[in-house]
Amino acid sequence: MRLQGKSAIVTGGGRGIGKAIAKKFLREGAQVVICDVEPKRLEQAQQELTSFGEIHSVVTDVTKRDQVMTLVEFTKGKFGKIDILANNAGIARFEPFLEIADENWQATLNINLSGVFLCSQIVAREMKEQKSGAIVNMGSTNGILGEPGLAHYNATKAGVILLGKSMAIELAPYNIRVNSVCPGFILTELALEGGMSEETVREYTSKIPLNRYGKVDEVANAFAFLASDEASFITGTELVVDGGQICQE
Repeated sequence: MRLQGKSAIVTGGGRGIGKAIAKKFLREGAQVVICDVEPKRLEQAQQELTSFGEIHSVVTDVTKRDQVMTLVEFTKGKFGKIDILANNAGIARFEPFLEIADENWQATLNINLSGVFLCSQIVAREMKEQKSGAIVNMGSTNGILGEPGLAHYNATKAGVILLGKSMAIELAPYNIRVNSVCPGFILTELALEGGMSEETVREYTSKIPLNRYGKVDEVANAFAFLASDEASFITGTELVVDGGQICQE
């Protein structure tokens, strides 16, 4: 029960990795608020997770400051404090660089990077007052190495990683730690919605030394570790969860 007595917000918690993070946090003893932009998805996730602990949900667009502030006020009202923020919400679209539409570029930037900024700034102001907190951002190996067809996604994840490092420096005096988890190939609904074919899945898997794709629970484990007191001297870094893929050419 590494998170016993702690309260957490998980963005994009309606499905996939976000839901797995919320489930892991609950199992480790945390009280959790999940948010998502899709009400039905969020409601279903809350129903699925309620047997694991105290969980609440708030429909939230992480690109809207007023909605994020409502999320934070709701969480404070329920738990009295916010110990952990898991910035998981994100989108990905497979598109050749020369064909990326302006609206897809901007939407990816708004959700993946600006959403992390907004949520982190608003929550960190609360954490500053209590002189403690842990923020864990969803990075990606795509923020470390480039990949064709995902220029907009790659750019945002690189931004998330460096934003996290910058936040770690500035928030350290308030005992707020900031880290990023960088998954490799994790097969999720988001990946499939982005246009990934079965052939692409096989191609990706062949590049991974462990010879398989990752599971959402394996990413959730990394989030739980970095959010816990076991990682009390870890800040401003990235934890890669990729089966060894980027350690080779």
